[in-house]
Formats: sequence, structure tokens, C-alpha cells
Amino acid sequence: MGFIMDGLDAEAYDRTYKDSELLKRIVVYFKPEIGRIVVVAIAVTLSSLMNLALPVVISMVLDRVQTDPSTRTLITAALAVAGIASLGWVFNWAHRRLAAQGIGNVVIRMREDAFDAIMRRDLSFYDQFPSGKIVSRITSDTQAFTQVVTLTMDLLSRILTVVLLIGYLFTVSAYLTLILLALAPFIFAVALAFRKIARDTITQQRRVAANVSSHIQETVSGIGVAKTFRQEQAVYDEFLDVNKKSFWIGLKTGFVFSGIFPILGILAGFGTAALTYWGGLVALAGTITAGAWYLFIQGINAFWFPLTSIASFWSQFQLGLAAAERIFALFDAEAKVQQIGEVRLEDVQGDIRFEGVDFRYNEKEAVLEDFSLHIPAGKTYALVGHTGSGKSSIGKLIARFYEFQGGKISIDGHDIRSLALRSYREKLGIVTQTPFLFDGTVMDNIRYGKPDATDEEVVKAARTVGRGDWIDSLPQGLATEVGERGGSLSMGQRQLVALARVLLEDPSIFILDEATASVDPLTETLIQEGLDVVLKNRTSVVIAHRLSTIKHADQIIVLREGKIIERGTHDELLAQGGHYAELYNTYFRHQSLEYIEKMGDRG
Repeated sequence: MGFIMDGLDAEAYDRTYKDSELLKRIVVYFKPEIGRIVVVAIAVTLSSLMNLALPVVISMVLDRVQTDPSTRTLITAALAVAGIASLGWVFNWAHRRLAAQGIGNVVIRMREDAFDAIMRRDLSFYDQFPSGKIVSRITSDTQAFTQVVTLTMDLLSRILTVVLLIGYLFTVSAYLTLILLALAPFIFAVALAFRKIARDTITQQRRVAANVSSHIQETVSGIGVAKTFRQEQAVYDEFLDVNKKSFWIGLKTGFVFSGIFPILGILAGFGTAALTYWGGLVALAGTITAGAWYLFIQGINAFWFPLTSIASFWSQFQLGLAAAERIFALFDAEAKVQQIGEVRLEDVQGDIRFEGVDFRYNEKEAVLEDFSLHIPAGKTYALVGHTGSGKSSIGKLIARFYEFQGGKISIDGHDIRSLALRSYREKLGIVTQTPFLFDGTVMDNIRYGKPDATDEEVVKAARTVGRGDWIDSLPQGLATEVGERGGSLSMGQRQLVALARVLLEDPSIFILDEATASVDPLTETLIQEGLDVVLKNRTSVVIAHRLSTIKHADQIIVLREGKIIERGTHDELLAQGGHYAELYNTYFRHQSLEYIEKMGDRG
């Protein structure tokens, strides 16, 4: 069944931690709950002692009834039993209530830290690792971490119960209690032998759960494509394969963990049998009474459960440790983008320089090599070239979404690596080809980059784009719900919302990444009218497949394989008859008004 392990390799950022390292970090989450943990342990111990007290009280009642078989004795006995049972219920209720609260507090803190960790990861992190697997660490792994909390809360109570039981058993027979203690190490040795098996198995289970989560998320996100190409059955078959792996790993995990207690139970049974035999010999010798012998056997039956729980603790604890290991690996994933300073630019002019920049997404894929470019403040530079020429990469480097491997990028004379990223990005405005909208209203999405903006400011920004005519076409105007990922709006409307969102921020540097490539000519006209306002007096980097967005640029930079091969204005480049002229005749020329009118006359 080697196929079961396919796809269960660790992620590149995963690492193996020593148990001591994990425990040291886990303690941080437990510290605020230490008082509650102690109270829970005491409540569990008292609840257990109430259960242990019942046979002792019943034994005493039986002895009393033989000497005083009165109704009063029976009523007293009944009340005593009822009181013990009631106290046991109260302690059990307190234990469960406090434990649930403690578990909830620990998990919510860890989940908040995990979410904070993914917010701090670079964009390259999400290019490399499936989002479904990352989500799994925040949801299912943090939930699995509750096992650590539960076991830890139970551990102290088990220890207290064992200590009290040992004390009780010593009062019955010190000789038999010493024999019992001599047998205990064998149970601990067997339980600890399960530790590594349990850890490896649980780690595989967490990985396969992440695979299932990732597969489902990808399938739901791409369901439209699957239906378009009639691939529902293929998608379903792939899910069956992933689900089958999950089943077998779950079965293996069940076998491992269900095997721990039966084995420990068998050992405990042998221990009880041995003590029954030796206890019988002691009773026959007259050292202890038959009743004391019976109570000792009852006591050790109650003793084995907390003892085996303590012995198996470390094996069971692996469930939480495996989850914690995956969560902490997410925390500790190394950032690719490394800042060397925290310079805050209060007034960004937008002078951008690339000096001998080398950039690659991975070791085998060089995108820019010894790349140099100066974009003066307030100028509009258009980047054109075939797919893979490096256009979008330049925009991402300006936004500091990726780390470059050589050379220097400066903003207003400051090394971009020395800037405080949050304040710097407040001065950036970016509109991409497929803008992402969050579930909510159009107004909510426009206000997203500037939460403190007034309604009047939002309306003004929206009305600036395309004279605001597009707003009137929305069912409820700016109060229209956009749906998940903006699904209730057309692609053109999403672009207009994204453009208004950037306008509201009033950025110093504007990056337009093929924002009109997927819209109709009418919407493109509306966007272009808004762009005329946005681009004015701002440093703008326009990455475009549309003639209207580049022909009026101050400079057009023509790229091929990460190198500048031509530069100039639209007219200058056409006059050169080089690569830009070729691109123009191939892609842009049919977009020009003159071309459209000419073709209309022919019709």
C-alpha cells in the first residue's frame, strides 16, 4: 500500500522539532490558564475520589447492617450514597465547564497567532504552497491541538488520583502496595514504546487532512472550469483517490491508538492476577483480613486506569504535538522579503530606480538579469512585451512583494529594503487584471484601503471613475452586494470598483497591471477616463495589452526576456519599425479608433 503515502511529503517550510522545544512553546499558551488547569485537576480528582468512595461506603454499610439492621441505618446509608453521587456530579460538571473554557481560550490564541503568521508571509509563499493546506493548519491543526490541552488538564488529576490511591493502598497492605509499584515501570516502558509510532502516524494524518482540504477548496474554486470542460467525473475520481488515502491513514491511526489501551489493559490484568494470588496467600497467612484483601483488589482496579492514562500520556500527547509542530512550522517559515531598516517616507515623490537588478522566482527561472531602469517622479511609464518578458515582475518588485537577488531598487533615493513596508505601501495604488473583491457592498470594497473614509469621500472617488455612470447601472448603487469574490458584478464593474478603491487612497505611485485586458470597449473607455485623473501628477507604471492605456505614456519600455530592447514614445517607437512596431501591428493596431473606423467604412 505504498501509494497511500504519495503526496504526504512535508512542505518545504516544515521542520522537525524536539519534544522539549515544542513543550517550551506550548507552555506559553498554557500560562494564562494555569489557575484554571489546577482547579480542573482538583475537580477531576475529587470526582474520581467520589467514585472510589462508593465501594468503601458500601463495604462499611454492609458491616454496620450486620450489627444494626435498623431503618435508620439504611436511610443514613442511602443518604450517604446519594450525597457522594451528587458531589461526584458537581465536581464533574465543574471540571467539564472549566476545561471547555480553558480549551477555547488556548485554541483561540493559537488560531489568532496562526492567522497573524499567514498575514506576514510573502506573496511568494502563496505561489509555492496550496492555500487549502495552509487553511488546514489554521483550522484543523489548531483544533487538534485541543488534545494537548485536554490531556494536560487530565494529567495532573490522574497524578493526584494515583498518589491518593497509593496512600490508601498502603493503609491496607504495604507489602502488596510495594509489589504493585514494582509492576508499574513495565506499563510505562510499553506505553513509551508507542511514542514515535504515534507521532509519525499522526503527522501523516494531519498531512492527508490538509490534502483533502486543499483538494476540496481547489475544486469548489474551479467548479465553473470543470463543468465547462465536462470534467466532473475526473474531478470526482481524483477526490476518491485523495479520500481513500485519508481513509487508510485514518484506519492506521485508529489501529495505533486503539492498540495502546488494550495492551496496557492486558498488562494491568496480569498485574491484578498476580496481586490477587499474592494477596490471597497473605490473607490465608492471616496478615490481612479477607475484607481488606477484597478492598485492596477493588483499589488496584481503580488504580490501573489513571496509571495507564499517565503511562500512555506521551503517546496520546503526540496527537497534539504533531499538530503543534505543523502550526509552529507555519510560524517559523522564513520570510523571503528581508527589510534592513524601517525608514518612513512621509511624502513619497515616486522617483524609482532599478540598478543592476537580478530577480528570479526560483533557481531555474531567471526573470531579470542586470536590469536597470529610471522612472522619474510624476511620469507615466508603460511596459510592453510578450508574456514572460518580466513586465508584471517589475510591478511586483516595486510593491516589494518579492525579494530580488542582486542589484538595488530605490524609491526617492532610499533603498527599498530600508523602508517601513506598511507606510510605503500606503503610498502605492495597484489595480490588477483580475481584481479581488471581498463579500460586502460596493461601498465597503471601495473603502477597503481607507477604512476611515467618509461616505462622501467614497462617493466622490466612485463618481470620478467614468463620470460615475456605472454606479447608476448597479441594482442598489453603492449599496449593491458584490457577492463572493465579486461574483455578482461583471469583470468591468469589478475593475471600476478596484480603480475607485485606489483613487480613494490617493497614492503617490500607481501600478496598473493589465487592468483593461479583460473588459469590453465601453468599460475600457470608462476606465480610461478614470485613469486620466489617476495618472495625472503621479508616478505610474502601466503594464498593458491595450493601446489606449499606453499610447499617451511619457515613455514606453519594450521588454524581451527581462531586458529593455527599445524605449521611447508611441510615435518614436512606431517610426523605428522595431519590436514595438511589430507588437503594435500584431496586437494594438486593431484597437485604435482609426482602425475601427476604417473597418466600419469597409462594412
